[in-house]
Amino acid sequence: MNSSLLFFFSWQSFSLVEIGMLEILLAIVAFITINSLRQKKYQVLPTWPFVGMLPSLMIAINHNHNVYEWFTEILCRRRQNGTFKFKGPQLSNIDSVITTNPRNIEHILKTNFLNFPKGGCYRTIMEDLLGDGIFNADHHMWQHQRKMVITEFHSLRFRQLTEKSLIELVHNRLFPVLEESLKTATPIDLQDVLLRLTFDNVCMMALGVDPGCLALGLPYIPFAGAFEQATESILLRFFFPTSIWKIMRYLNLGSERKLKESIKGVNQFADQVISMRKQEMEYTNLKDRSDLLAVLMRFTDETTGEPFSDKFLRDICVNLILAGRDTSSVALSWFFWLLDQHSEVENKILEEVSRIIRERETVKDPEIFQPEEIKKMEYLHAAISESLRLYPSVPLDQKEVMEEDVFPDGTLLKKGTRVVYSIYSMGRMEAIWGKDCREYKPERWLIDGKFMNESAYKFTAFNGGPRLCLGKEFAYYQMKFTAASIIYRYRVNVVRNHIVEPKLALTMYMKHGLQVNPIRRQLVHI
Repeated sequence: MNSSLLFFFSWQSFSLVEIGMLEILLAIVAFITINSLRQKKYQVLPTWPFVGMLPSLMIAINHNHNVYEWFTEILCRRRQNGTFKFKGPQLSNIDSVITTNPRNIEHILKTNFLNFPKGGCYRTIMEDLLGDGIFNADHHMWQHQRKMVITEFHSLRFRQLTEKSLIELVHNRLFPVLEESLKTATPIDLQDVLLRLTFDNVCMMALGVDPGCLALGLPYIPFAGAFEQATESILLRFFFPTSIWKIMRYLNLGSERKLKESIKGVNQFADQVISMRKQEMEYTNLKDRSDLLAVLMRFTDETTGEPFSDKFLRDICVNLILAGRDTSSVALSWFFWLLDQHSEVENKILEEVSRIIRERETVKDPEIFQPEEIKKMEYLHAAISESLRLYPSVPLDQKEVMEEDVFPDGTLLKKGTRVVYSIYSMGRMEAIWGKDCREYKPERWLIDGKFMNESAYKFTAFNGGPRLCLGKEFAYYQMKFTAASIIYRYRVNVVRNHIVEPKLALTMYMKHGLQVNPIRRQLVHI
């Protein structure tokens, strides 16, 4: 039987009712498709039945596009006024209002702060990793932790520990790694090296232990590996309906299985440190220690008057490690990549650093920068800030609307709405930074050679309002000390044709790292 006859007899087998139903179904599909396509004329993105705007987002991700740039393109369209509503699939948790409007962001972070907590959705997603720590807490629990930590962050002993640990890490560990690369003429991944430096540094500051990640040979450290895997795996929860990832967690499948294993590794390490510290308390006085864990173990719970539980101590420490490890290292990676493209900026930093060294009254230890010298590095401060403007360590942040509200730009916000502000996009908005917003220009931060801060609602790299980053001063000192020390001794050349693009993650990692060749300078500037 040929194909034409087969088709004929197959068609004849349908009843009139079945044919009618098929026609109605086709008509419905055609109507929905045409209606969805027509929406392109009126919306930023087409909204499809059941799946919302998700197909457009998945296309951007799967085609290796810069997703942050994709959002920026949408937000820059004038008719949206820097704000648009993203519609996700039905039953998902990704419906959002996305904004870059500084007035809206001030409303979120300051004016109506209490109406925009992290929210239940965010806490549920991050709870397995961050627990009740400061970055996953709201209201009283957040205030209590911030109050405990802020005092220590501004103490003399914390500053002294910062200075001492950075000298050890930069001079005795980072430089040998760079020298080994130079000696063997082998490129190194500077992002990986800087992640190791900041990881060791924050563990020293938060836990009072030294993981030893930054060492010759760049050894694998299980705790560091588990921590990195956990932050990558947990990101997927933001794209799945809550019910789906919870089922995957219950059945121990896919990304949830990886997440469970990595969190187990993180918790085991933290619990071991806390247990050792408690044993230490039995025969020594922790008052001589200035790391944050030792300080927190001297506090008591306001409610019970009892010492904090091991879980609570672990949650705080894991939160601080997350904040201290990724942010500074990622920021420095983008900074050195920009310097490679803007030699005039690097030359100005080198000139500033050399001048500060020449002004020393004594040359007791010419290779180590002193805290007061770091403060004088105004142009370096501007250059790092300009890098953060274009490549913020946290490209997106989100809150949840507690009660119905209205943004200053007129956008209506229903109770329970997820509000996302795109910090990456803000640095590329002409309405905020002018027509040269995409240019790397440290001079925009300087007036008569002095660094001038911008509004935290225009430059939101360190958050703003009551949640302004507690470690902002520490981060700048860490970045400036590390950058100045490297620039004074080495020219960092990015490997030719190395692809640099951001990775979709909680922080703005470079997707392929930053492969560089360090070249030693002749120290003739003293």
